[in-house]
Amino acid sequence: MLNEEICKLREKLNNSIETGQDYSIIYQLSIELDELIAEYYKIKEKEERELHVKCV
Repeated sequence: MLNEEICKLREKLNNSIETGQDYSIIYQLSIELDELIAEYYKIKEKEERELHVKCV
């Protein structure tokens, strides 16, 4: 599930920051996390639109 992927990647990003990994690694993880979050909201928005259409 997408939510689980977001949580795992967030944890990986936080661990990278805490252990002082190279900035390029932290940056790449941050980009990947942003993309997953954007996808999550895109799916949620689509679900809400479909629900609204069914209620009308």
